[in-house]
Amino acid sequence: MPPVRRLTAILAADVARYSRLMGADEEGTHERLKGHLGELINPKIAEHRGRIVKNTGDGFLAEFQSVVDAVKCAVEVQRGMADREPEVPEERRIRFRIGVNLGDVIAEEHDIFGDGVNIAARLEALAEPGGICVSRMVRDHVRDKVDFTFEDLGEQLVKNIARPLRVYRVRDGAIRADEPAQASLQTLRQPDKPSIVVLPFQNMSGDPEQDYFADGMVEEITTALSKVRWFFVIARNSAFTFKGRAVDVKQVAQGLGVRYVLEGSVRKAGTRVRITAQLVDATASNHIWAERYDRDLADIFAVQDDITERVVGAIEPELYAAEHFRSRRKPPASLDAWECLIRALSCIGLAGHEGNAEAETLCRRAIAIAPSYAQAHSLLAWLLVRRSLWAGAVGPVLPEATAEARTALRLDERDPWAHMTYGQVLLRTRRYREAERALRRALELNPNFALAYAFLGLPLAHQGASEEAIKTAEHALRLSPSDPLIGAYGAFAIANARFVAEQYDHFITYLSRRWRCRETWKRRRRHCPTCFDCDRAFRCLG
Repeated sequence: MPPVRRLTAILAADVARYSRLMGADEEGTHERLKGHLGELINPKIAEHRGRIVKNTGDGFLAEFQSVVDAVKCAVEVQRGMADREPEVPEERRIRFRIGVNLGDVIAEEHDIFGDGVNIAARLEALAEPGGICVSRMVRDHVRDKVDFTFEDLGEQLVKNIARPLRVYRVRDGAIRADEPAQASLQTLRQPDKPSIVVLPFQNMSGDPEQDYFADGMVEEITTALSKVRWFFVIARNSAFTFKGRAVDVKQVAQGLGVRYVLEGSVRKAGTRVRITAQLVDATASNHIWAERYDRDLADIFAVQDDITERVVGAIEPELYAAEHFRSRRKPPASLDAWECLIRALSCIGLAGHEGNAEAETLCRRAIAIAPSYAQAHSLLAWLLVRRSLWAGAVGPVLPEATAEARTALRLDERDPWAHMTYGQVLLRTRRYREAERALRRALELNPNFALAYAFLGLPLAHQGASEEAIKTAEHALRLSPSDPLIGAYGAFAIANARFVAEQYDHFITYLSRRWRCRETWKRRRRHCPTCFDCDRAFRCLG
């Protein structure tokens, strides 16, 4: 027997920020929601000759024989909700988002199915808290039969719907809906250093409880990125105004004044979770990096920590590389302090005296442009330490390196790079215990600082803590497997640890393998001497 089909008006509604409300007061939120349903929503649906098809935990699905009745009911529900709970703080009020569509559905006794229902749900997701979004067909049917207006939001691409939807927002003076984040954004000027926003990850599981996990991932990544002092990171509260919305990445970036956008999704199936993340240069509309992580959810917090480490460890060198390409388009005379710094950092990736000398010149130029730029002093101290190593002795540059490192610490005591480079100075003068303390301080300030992990292996190895040195260096390689600097210094730390532990067979095998990798990398560099991608191609996990 063929399924029963009918044309019907579908109203989909859910509670905005429901998971957060339940987390703050589970029983109170549940009781308040029951009160709204019993005292306002169910009577309004019956008054407009509709019926509740099903409740969805944090919302409901209803159908109406008349699309005019469906829209009028939605408006009256939102008008009524605007006047309820006056004693409750705004951030704790229950507010519905509503979508209305007219479509053909498959009808069963206690449910309805089909594209018409899916589109109503997507329209609801596009609505602001307290607001209503409708399809073009709904607008066309009711526009001359109601006393409120419709605002054209244009065509929107939504999940699992092949064609774009023409979406309209209901405008009514008695409805106090949040203004949409995108519409209210004005273009802001980007800061001089890399700027990034971590957008709320999309919950692809269909389980509202997974919002906790997805939101937690975003908060952890945002916090970790904010500890990289070279980055400008948009605060979590601003980023979360886009939660549950279909957003234009370029428009979001313009409105927040950032160049880079990190977005992602979370999908849970049984005890497994899949997290995807992608980094976009919104100004150039380029995808810079993307990765997928599959994990078992035995310990949800351990999974969050692990993914955060990997994402931040991967993003940092990718952003440096992207900024390097951007700065190369400008003539040297027009570089600002940050661009001098990012070029210097890329020169460090080129082994040899020439690269080091060019990087040193760029750092000195950055300091001349901005004398209080702590990170320029930090990087210059590191370059001077490298120069002293090639000189074969402590040499005359070490006092200057020490002075530059201390200047960086004085200018910004909370800069992980300042502590990392001071640790380099101490390591060069064989003050291993002090070097270890400085590097551990760098990691306290930025727990995902892969380069500091790589360097920490060296003083640990020299103090006889071989196993910890190897573990620390391997952690650096795991955090940032694509960064040639971390590959080189991490390998050096592991080799030193094997030698100090008198594991000479392991030492020789490991070093010869690394040497073969280095020779392959050098051949690539000869074929493409100006391509930074070749630097990133030096991938060896030891």
